[in-house]
Amino acid sequence: MNKKVLKQVGARVRVLRKERGLSQESLGEKGGFHFSYIGQVERGEKNISLLNLAKIAEALEVNLIQLFAYYEEEMELTSLDRSVQEIVE
Repeated sequence: MNKKVLKQVGARVRVLRKERGLSQESLGEKGGFHFSYIGQVERGEKNISLLNLAKIAEALEVNLIQLFAYYEEEMELTSLDRSVQEIVE
């Protein structure tokens, strides 16, 4: 199985979590998960279910689709660039 999508979704969760100033522990508490599970998701180690993705999206206060609006980690995007990218996608 190609794990690229797991890493991309995990990286997107990490970006959104950090933008909101949340630790892995606080995101886990909000979503009903252990912080180590959040870490595994962010590193692309867990093949996360859609139900758990929906819980994480709710805890991050974003639409589920925003977890799939990822970009390459090495790209430096401003918040305006991210907004434009989300609209285009």
